[in-house]
Amino acid sequence: MARVVESKKACTVNPLKMSQPLGASFAFLGLDACMPVMHGSQGCTSFGLVLLVRHFKEAIPLQTTAMNEVTTILGGFENIEAALLNIRKRAAPKVIAICSTGLTETKGDDVNGYLVTARNRHPELADTEIVYVSTPDYVGAFEDGFKHAITAIVKALVQPLPVVADQVTLLPGSHLTPSDIDELRETIQAFGLNPIVLPDISGSLDGHIAPDWRGTTLGGTTLEQIRAAGASAFTLGIGEQTREGAEALEKIAGTPLEIFERLTGLACNDRFLQRLSQLSGKPVPAKYRRQRSQLLDAMLDGHFYTGGVKVAIAAEPDLMLALGGLLHEMGAELKCCISTTQSKAHALLPAEQVLLGDLEDLEIAGKDCDLLITHSHGRQAAERLDKPLLRVGFPVFDRIGNAHKVSVGYRGSMNLIFEISNLMIERITHHHAGDWPITPEAQLATRRIDKPNDAFPPTPLAATSA
Repeated sequence: MARVVESKKACTVNPLKMSQPLGASFAFLGLDACMPVMHGSQGCTSFGLVLLVRHFKEAIPLQTTAMNEVTTILGGFENIEAALLNIRKRAAPKVIAICSTGLTETKGDDVNGYLVTARNRHPELADTEIVYVSTPDYVGAFEDGFKHAITAIVKALVQPLPVVADQVTLLPGSHLTPSDIDELRETIQAFGLNPIVLPDISGSLDGHIAPDWRGTTLGGTTLEQIRAAGASAFTLGIGEQTREGAEALEKIAGTPLEIFERLTGLACNDRFLQRLSQLSGKPVPAKYRRQRSQLLDAMLDGHFYTGGVKVAIAAEPDLMLALGGLLHEMGAELKCCISTTQSKAHALLPAEQVLLGDLEDLEIAGKDCDLLITHSHGRQAAERLDKPLLRVGFPVFDRIGNAHKVSVGYRGSMNLIFEISNLMIERITHHHAGDWPITPEAQLATRRIDKPNDAFPPTPLAATSA
């Protein structure tokens, strides 16, 4: 269990974390025909919009209530009312999703009361669903905002329905890319199950040329699919951040759940496929048995370049656990772990300590490390330290193709091993061979690798609801 320590610095020097409102807006972008709205100043929304556009290289629908000095003091009802009416008239979204900011939270705006008043005064808003989530940006981080947004969507739009035996709800974490979600959907469908993904950024932020232009999100989880989640037989959450939303679904519709803390690595994917086999009553397809064998071979090939490597990583909790867990299995040492917010995922991280800090902390600790892992804002630190940098998370604005990277499942884990190993091979080529000797721990991990198909029984287990 990693010990969590908060930074005692007087100020953040080089910020690592992104805000709660941005994380909530990111979740809302996974809903079809949705218009996310930040209830705050124009600057709050503009800053978040720039980061989203630079990361995805796409047009991002994001609106603001444009609070100013006067409306902040007197209250933001008129701004919310005007925003709702203008957005409905111009974009005609099926869902308007509002998240608060530090400005309006400090003022204490009663947004839920504002929405009731606005609906009473304007019956024409009856054909538009409105979701509100409280996301003050002076606490928490990107992952927290995403987590609370999922919960708000579930509580506002999901109702209990008769159970559909072959339908499951997939709650992806904010650390998953659109292609990660596509990979998980394909895996679930391979067992004959019908997944409802909530939210589904693979439909809206996957980098496609849309046939039309609506001014709202173009793709994602439809309103009908969100409501149908109340009929799912099971909920699969990917990342600790999805537990709150999964438990809300369980409370509303009685849907049993299981949270998979990560799906990057070997054992965690074994567990995931075994669960799908139990739910469907079908054996694991030969395709995934083959991919498992390929991942084992990739681990054998890659551990020569990752064994003994000292790693400094700065990321959101679930992403840090996914990457750190795989690196630990590959014989690397998590020398420095910098995170953004409190999370139960930290307890599972194979490291001595997690510091809630910034990229300056990463740079200081990274002097004695061989590999840096963080988003694009860490590139200057990597250059100053002359260390290889693996760009992960959000934002990554100095590379293209972020939406199409896959790091989940057997295939995604294999791709990540290759990417990290190739970084280290390049480093060895430019420095000295043998800089990172294989440690006894790495050798032991190699000897523990089992036979290719031992993880799956020859016949499926009985379906369970646990």
